[in-house]
Amino acid sequence: MKERAGRLRSPTIIDVAAQAGVSPMTVSRVINDRPGVDPQTRAGVQDAIRALGYTPNLAARSLVTAAELKIGVIYSNPSAAFMSDFLTGVFEEASTRGARLILLKGENGRPPDQAALEDLVASGISGLICAPPLSESAAVLDVLRKARVPVAAVGAHGIGTLGIEDAICVRIDDRLAAYEMTRRLIDLGHRRLGFVVGNPDQVASLQRLDGFYAAVRETGGVRSTIAQGDFSFASGLAAGDQLLQANPAPTAIFASNDDMAAAVVSVAHRRHLDVPGELTVVGFDDTTAAVMLWPPLTTVHQPVRRLAAEALGLLVSEIGMPSRRSGKRADHVLPHAIVERQSTASLPLETPPAE
Repeated sequence: MKERAGRLRSPTIIDVAAQAGVSPMTVSRVINDRPGVDPQTRAGVQDAIRALGYTPNLAARSLVTAAELKIGVIYSNPSAAFMSDFLTGVFEEASTRGARLILLKGENGRPPDQAALEDLVASGISGLICAPPLSESAAVLDVLRKARVPVAAVGAHGIGTLGIEDAICVRIDDRLAAYEMTRRLIDLGHRRLGFVVGNPDQVASLQRLDGFYAAVRETGGVRSTIAQGDFSFASGLAAGDQLLQANPAPTAIFASNDDMAAAVVSVAHRRHLDVPGELTVVGFDDTTAAVMLWPPLTTVHQPVRRLAAEALGLLVSEIGMPSRRSGKRADHVLPHAIVERQSTASLPLETPPAE
């Protein structure tokens, strides 16, 4: 009786794998039309599917895909604090999804070499997640475009313009966040503002600069001074020196990330300036760098862990339900917030000259 019931049940992906002499993972790749299967093996799996009359269903495909998830993580960011939060978010989400992660790291914001990227893709990954700045790197995206695997990019703006129109993009509204922080400085009475720009190759840097300028332009009598950074602490030191050498120097400096803001605070201390009594300093990201110095930074809270976890979760859903692909993806924009700490102060009233 049990034998008869077994013969009457619908064939499974395990049955197809046994018939074709391959692993269930290989069968799943063929079913989902993913790369990494040679033509002869693919044809054998398709023959087995037809011979057994196997019909995949979405639920089974999702379960099988979840069981074999292998996600590539490409990252290279000069901010150790940002990367710590990013990787924590990815690791935590991967553990709940049963996904295996394969990490590939570049150095100092530069992408890994092309051979390493191609080897990662050829290893049979189910999908890829990229951290900024690599989420907008033409060299990285060129390899991913050719690989035709699902991609999630954290912090990317308009990734479709680089040729991966169905990529998943997860970010905050960088322009609005920078605008709100700049308005906060202006509302505190500051009229001489310095701004440290981030990596010029990242759209987020330009969006933050645009938000800063938008707030400056709508307020009369505000003087702004700009210094270029690249999101690293070292670049923040150079930018801080440049801004504080100006005559007159800014009374408030807004750095495009916390690492550079912490560097500006260090420069101010070296110049015997009291923060925030003589200089207000604010940052962006709300990483551990914001609270590991004195005074702790007022900053824009960018939920980096949540961004990374959301990107991985969306990527897993994309892999599990490939039929849902629409060919073009809208950005997934998460909320930000201004976190007030001790690095900001109202501008003291000017003392009238003695008669």
